[in-house]
Amino acid sequence: MSDISTAKPKSKASAELEMPKFEIPRFEMPKFEVPKFEVPAAFREFAEKSVSQCKDNWEKMKAATEEATGVIEDSYATASKGCSDYGLKVIEAARVNTNANFDYAGKLLGVKSLSEAIELSTAHLRSQYEAFAAQSKELSALAQKVATEATEPLKETMTSAFKKAA
Repeated sequence: MSDISTAKPKSKASAELEMPKFEIPRFEMPKFEVPKFEVPAAFREFAEKSVSQCKDNWEKMKAATEEATGVIEDSYATASKGCSDYGLKVIEAARVNTNANFDYAGKLLGVKSLSEAIELSTAHLRSQYEAFAAQSKELSALAQKVATEATEPLKETMTSAFKKAA
């Protein structure tokens, strides 16, 4: 018991010095020699031909992809412009219809009799129906034009691509 109480504490430096060091044993990897063998000429020729065909096919696919990317970009630009034009036509139609309704409301405030109000309403409805029919026809023609202009280059490119592939 007296040994424990009289023992002096050791410093960190001396504790580190006394720690056993473990080393990992070093092994040398055995060297294996790869056996040398001669590749038959027919196999070498086949492999070279395959590599050459792969390179040619890669170049063809790369060119086709670049062409398709260009066509898709052009189609997108055409469709975007067409949609913008379509939106402007819709806004114009809404403006015309709104102005017609305000004109109708102003005229309706100035009627003197029920028959005059009915006649005014009938005339307004008839003109609005005709305007709606004309606007619908114009908008559908514009939508069809935009769709055709946007998809025609894609259709032509796909057709030519399939002809090249065949």
